[in-house]
Amino acid sequence: MRLSELQKKDIINTKDGKKIGNIIDINIDNNGNLASLVVEKTVFLISMFSNKNEIEIKWNQIQKIGEDVILVTVEI
Repeated sequence: MRLSELQKKDIINTKDGKKIGNIIDINIDNNGNLASLVVEKTVFLISMFSNKNEIEIKWNQIQKIGEDVILVTVEI
């Protein structure tokens, strides 16, 4: 699967069923493996008390990669 295909998928949190956002970047470890996804938060998840509008989702937090969505389990 290509990064461009992953970027088209919505990231959904299994804890509350809400859309987190979309992939804007990836992190690769020293061995060349995908370590995490960098996701731009949706407008609804951006807090007025935080200036950080992206979240890092580690590879082990990904539950399922489907046709249209990627299901993750994260605390936001």
